[in-house]
Amino acid sequence: MKIIAIVCICLFLLPPYAYAAPKKDRAYYETRGEVVWEIPTDEKVIALTFDDGPHPEYTAQILELLKQYDAKATFFVVGNKVKLYPDVLNRTLQEGHELANHTYSHAYLGRNTNMKKEINKAEEIIFATTGHHSHLFRPPGGIFNEHLVSIVKQEGYKMIMWSWQLDTRDWDTPGVNKIVKRVLENSNNGNIVLFHDYIEGPTQTIAALKIILPELKNRGYKFVTISELLNYRKAIPVKIR
Repeated sequence: MKIIAIVCICLFLLPPYAYAAPKKDRAYYETRGEVVWEIPTDEKVIALTFDDGPHPEYTAQILELLKQYDAKATFFVVGNKVKLYPDVLNRTLQEGHELANHTYSHAYLGRNTNMKKEINKAEEIIFATTGHHSHLFRPPGGIFNEHLVSIVKQEGYKMIMWSWQLDTRDWDTPGVNKIVKRVLENSNNGNIVLFHDYIEGPTQTIAALKIILPELKNRGYKFVTISELLNYRKAIPVKIR
């Protein structure tokens, strides 16, 4: 009885976080279909995604490369950049690519960030510019919590991340060869690749794409939008690396 009493007292004295519910992981959100990192499929399809644009020069150069290799992609755009470069955004849509929401000001999830307002404000400017609604969302930095997942779902979006092994980190200018190596050595069916079309200063993304696009095409991959990729889903377990 003394032992039981001591255990009970210890449990009572523990701070709340010591016995809080376990943090929900990727598998939890993925099995519920609330967040997508990649798609299980036997088809040789892959989705290229570009964050933080549009950019007045880089986005246009990327569009030319995509056209050259008959590749479609998804652009997660930032509302205040859309406001500055509406013509680039309209060209992106007209050439068959997909537009998606990346907040209005590239706001990171934080205690004082009104993410619902950020999402809706970005959507307003995307629709005002193109006449099209986006239905995909990616949080800046890939940072999210359960509350944000709930907001995204309530607002009618699907949250899209990227294949963990295919974050090119091109924004950090790691070198063209490193970007190419990461993509070519790790690409598999149903993957989502993360690039950035808006980068402060010189970009290495375009030079890397000149190598990546023809090589993946030679391997038999078809470049699809995220919405197209979702239609290839097969009911098999997802391998988490």
